[in-house]
Amino acid sequence: MLRYFSFLLRVPVLLGLGHLYAGWRLAIAASNATERALILAAILVMYLLVVAGFRMRRSVGQAGGDLVAWAGFVALGLFAWVFVLCLVRDIVLLLLVPTAFFAPAASVLYFEPIYRASAVAVPVLAIAAVLIGLYKARKVARVVDVNVPITNLPTSLQGFTIVQLSDVHVGATIKRGYIERIVKAVNALQPDAIALTGDLVDGSVASLRNDVEPLSKLVAQHGVYVVTGNHEYYSGAQEWVNEFRRIGLTVLMNEHCVITHNTSLLVMAGVTDYGAGAFDRTQASDPKAALRGAPDQAAVRIVLAHQPRSASAAAAAGFDLQLSGHTHGGQFWPWKYFIPLQQPFTAGLHRLGAMHVYVSRGTGYWGPPLRLGAPSEITRIRLTCAQACG
Repeated sequence: MLRYFSFLLRVPVLLGLGHLYAGWRLAIAASNATERALILAAILVMYLLVVAGFRMRRSVGQAGGDLVAWAGFVALGLFAWVFVLCLVRDIVLLLLVPTAFFAPAASVLYFEPIYRASAVAVPVLAIAAVLIGLYKARKVARVVDVNVPITNLPTSLQGFTIVQLSDVHVGATIKRGYIERIVKAVNALQPDAIALTGDLVDGSVASLRNDVEPLSKLVAQHGVYVVTGNHEYYSGAQEWVNEFRRIGLTVLMNEHCVITHNTSLLVMAGVTDYGAGAFDRTQASDPKAALRGAPDQAAVRIVLAHQPRSASAAAAAGFDLQLSGHTHGGQFWPWKYFIPLQQPFTAGLHRLGAMHVYVSRGTGYWGPPLRLGAPSEITRIRLTCAQACG
């Protein structure tokens, strides 16, 4: 936990350096002093909004705080695109005319128009990406159908459906109305069970209780199951666990439930977040404990684990399927390419030994309200019979 807050203290410095780089690269490409001043002023305003947005996250639930957070997170998304596009532009310029990288006027004649036009293209493309990404992030997540083949699956469990929601991130920009639309879409699918795989909230129970309450309207034949994600621990995990239980959700803290469906048994287990032990040693993630006492005759063993990197321990414990989130699929380009530095899987269905792992791209978003190249999803998991079922 101390490392998390230490990182937050470094964020303004890191963001400041990034903004300085972007401002410098765009300003030196300006054709006159007025343009340079406007560019630098815009970069400064963007930086101040981003920092203010991060600070106002502590005031989530207050109208003024949420408004500033909205502006700050949009600015953060804009900065992310400006920064990446500046990097891409510089790489291309270096490849074209390395000697003219800093002094285009002194280079071959054809280079200066490219140098100027590419600088103009950076903010234009960044603004377009933010607008498209904002639209995609705020619309109701699409339904993604995933068939998971289970060896020796009994006929009575074939077609068993679990609707997974993950990384909703109720907070400064995701509120009650957004959640109500998701709940309506999920209930229309009439699933056998519903799994919420962590990072449901970004704020305290006192601030977000009303916004989270629509989750109590989720309906499934065999119940709604929840596990904690890292953001629950940033927001007061035990208080949220109590609140989720109060509104009728089944929270699985290294434990399981046994579901009887058409005479067959299915184990629905859940583990605390992979890093929960750093916040509370008594809540350290433990897939073996989650399966302890489960009936041997259960046909399928499923574990809900927020982070994909719980998969190795879950496979060793004997689970058939792990449902995870956390990665957001990268949320928007190019961040998905960095996820493998921390997680074994980025998105989609994977195999780890005898166990399948499905990683949701998330139903909401975190930080910038942007989705581009990694659409949000409501996942409908269907258990199907593998070839060995006979």
